[in-house]
Amino acid sequence: MSLERVKQYFSTLGLENRVKILTGSSATVEQAAQTLGCLPEKIAKTMSFTLNESQNILIVMAGDARVDNKKYKSFFGKRAKMIPKDSVEQAIGHSPGGVCPFAIKPNVDVYLDESLRNFDWIYPAAGDSQSAVELTPDELEKYSSAKNWIDVAKG
Repeated sequence: MSLERVKQYFSTLGLENRVKILTGSSATVEQAAQTLGCLPEKIAKTMSFTLNESQNILIVMAGDARVDNKKYKSFFGKRAKMIPKDSVEQAIGHSPGGVCPFAIKPNVDVYLDESLRNFDWIYPAAGDSQSAVELTPDELEKYSSAKNWIDVAKG
């Protein structure tokens, strides 16, 4: 269902050809890179966090990056707290392995990490564990309706 919502979203933009249905898994950075035949850092992984009981956020960063807790706390004013795996779909609108910044619940803010700016093309998921979307960082910003570019990654 999530994949269909993402495909429909990109269809309204005339970019349905950018959504790739994969023959292998894209559930993890390593699997997605292998399936797509690219470097792991070009996978735009989307991580889900909760700021408080009524505010969830997504941070999209390069596949080889990790959250720097000090930078995260400096920006958001609190420690990073990931949404528990069994609550991600209800909170965000996509299940783990397919979380992406498209066709998400309306109260979820999207942030893009500076680590993505190093690449011409990146590959976020497209709603399930066997899909991806090929985008430039500028396109990702535009089509994800990102709130802001931030610097919270290390690696």
